[in-house]
Amino acid sequence: MTALDFFALFLFITLWVGFGLVTGEKQIVGRRSLTQLMNGHRTAWLRNSLKRDWKMIDTQIISGLQNGTGFFASASIFALGGSFALLHSADQVRSIYANLPVFFQEGQSAFELKAMGLTVIFAYAFFKFGWSYRLFNYCSILFGTLPMTDRVAEDPDLTEQQIQRVIRMNILAGKHFNAGLRAIFLSIGYIGWFVSPLLLMANTVFIIGVLVHRQFFSQAREALL
Repeated sequence: MTALDFFALFLFITLWVGFGLVTGEKQIVGRRSLTQLMNGHRTAWLRNSLKRDWKMIDTQIISGLQNGTGFFASASIFALGGSFALLHSADQVRSIYANLPVFFQEGQSAFELKAMGLTVIFAYAFFKFGWSYRLFNYCSILFGTLPMTDRVAEDPDLTEQQIQRVIRMNILAGKHFNAGLRAIFLSIGYIGWFVSPLLLMANTVFIIGVLVHRQFFSQAREALL
């Protein structure tokens, strides 16, 4: 592990954390992110559900969000298993890389540490997706406590408390889902570290650039506006 390796890892973590802060719930830059705009539409959707007695559409939306989260949680488990296999097959994998002209020679311990780092990323993604799945489940339960349309006006304060709980739980579930998805995206850049710390830095900057474009300059954001 060279000084360039540690710098590349520092850049990787810094950009990861910084991107999460910039696109989080609170607006800290002059331009609202796609996630922040969608949180506003989550709020509008759930408040709109108070105007209709038949809420099958809303429960189907929540179910779809939960199923998508479950899919990524399962995919993270498979990726986590692959990382453990990579860790246990360090000798064989390094012998393959050693024949490549772009491979930079390194010690086995460094290779194993990088494999452990990849394992940690996928484990983090799984826990985020798993918690998001649970929060969407809580959201569906809280959604069931909302009053029917003819009872909304009976106790406005209670109704407001109930809908705020549902909204907050849904936004939190989306927040953890986005964190898990971000880890999956950045794991692609992390793989470049097995070749070179320069490739790790290049991949990380490229992926963060793509994510920034999607959050602040994409056609999807324009559609919301």
